[in-house]
Amino acid sequence: MKQTIKTLVAAAALLFIFIGFKSGQKKITVYSIGDSTMCDFAPAYLSQFGGENYPIRGWMQMMPLFFKDNVVVQNAARSGRSSKSFRTEGHWKPVLEKLKAGDYVFIMFGANDQKADTARHTDPATTYRQNLLNYIEETKAKGAYPILFTSLVRRHFGKDGKLTDTYGEYVTAVQQLGAATGVPVIDLNKKSADLVTSYGPEESKKLFLYIEPGKFSKLPQGKKDDSHLCVFGATEIARLAAQGLKEIKSPLAAYLK
Repeated sequence: MKQTIKTLVAAAALLFIFIGFKSGQKKITVYSIGDSTMCDFAPAYLSQFGGENYPIRGWMQMMPLFFKDNVVVQNAARSGRSSKSFRTEGHWKPVLEKLKAGDYVFIMFGANDQKADTARHTDPATTYRQNLLNYIEETKAKGAYPILFTSLVRRHFGKDGKLTDTYGEYVTAVQQLGAATGVPVIDLNKKSADLVTSYGPEESKKLFLYIEPGKFSKLPQGKKDDSHLCVFGATEIARLAAQGLKEIKSPLAAYLK
């Protein structure tokens, strides 16, 4: 009887220590700012086409699959935004207000910065660079850590069967800014280009939003989208981002599964 009581007491003590350890684990918040290739697609959006079965996803939406439970992902990326309009439309302000020391901010723009309209367009060597620099400096001022990502590749194969670059100086600007400021850069453009190339012109469609005609009533003709990701594609890009965190030796790598 006494031995049983001792055993129960010992087990209770170990459980108490374990719970205390778990509750004391450091929580890390990762914010992300960017465009539709990165953002969360909410149920309200998906319901317009076919509910949860509609496969569009941003890669950051899948990132929680690769982090341990003590990482909280706050994906603030928004569809259609550039490095300019993300701020002017007020999406950066709530992120900055919540940001605290020790947090991380993933930054990835470029796709909509290329658009011609004045509300979004930026020049890679000047306004685009400055916008990214502003995000970096404001993040650092809060004691948080910025990480730059180059833009996700588009699935554009030339007649020669080779993947065509569609970003040019927007990718170079991110790389140069990272080198100038000491901010780590994950070259998601190259990583995603290598991935798409490895699948080839036809098989790479499975990474993007390709929908067969008749699958969704609101898309009777189907859909062919070489910019946005499906669930599988977004998961694979998130996997590459996680790989990138290890390669740049980010402290966040310790929080990956």
